[in-house]
Amino acid sequence: MIELRDITIRSGPFSLTNVGLSIPEGTYAVLMGGTGQGKTTILEAICGLRTVTSGRVLLNGSDITRWKPGDRGVGYVPQDLALFPMMTVRGHLEFALRVRHCSKILMRDRVAELAHVLGIESLLTRRVTNLSGGEAQRVALGRALSFRPRVLLLDEPLNALDEATRDRLCELLRSVQKQSGLTTLHITHSRVEARALAEKLFVLESGQLCEQPLASLNTPLAGSTES
Repeated sequence: MIELRDITIRSGPFSLTNVGLSIPEGTYAVLMGGTGQGKTTILEAICGLRTVTSGRVLLNGSDITRWKPGDRGVGYVPQDLALFPMMTVRGHLEFALRVRHCSKILMRDRVAELAHVLGIESLLTRRVTNLSGGEAQRVALGRALSFRPRVLLLDEPLNALDEATRDRLCELLRSVQKQSGLTTLHITHSRVEARALAEKLFVLESGQLCEQPLASLNTPLAGSTES
């Protein structure tokens, strides 16, 4: 479960004030809204990369507002993926496990499991500079999932992909989320993507974060596209 209770975030002239949100455990939620509204800021506040001025961030009932990012159990795929160019695909899948001092056997088994689920078994020895956009997205997702996080945060993870690749990755995301039971918050501008994934829909506009009925995805939303 992800909860934001009246959080305020300030960064220079930009601010979000008294933002609230509640996503039940195991739910796939989508966050939409115009460019520059603060959607990424909300994800960064949940995973600990952005300081919350006031209010509380809770995961599965625990107040994590002041916890370090590495202690929160959050898997995060940023918009730019943040992959390491000199590291192999295997290295990315092992990364969070090495940081947590997992055994070689556990790392080997988890990498094999993720590579199979994500369909990247043949890519494990490649460097990420030699991957397609869809392959890179799968690697970033695998790295975020590797340590079995409690929640998953995705910042426009399918942006700039062709339609066929996006459709395949939508199916993969829903399958992985259902199998793992992860509480997921996914930012997108695409109504097509949102319709394929969302069990809950939130829209951020003019500093106001509101839940919207899924049926509203059949009519234009501010800051959304059909692609």
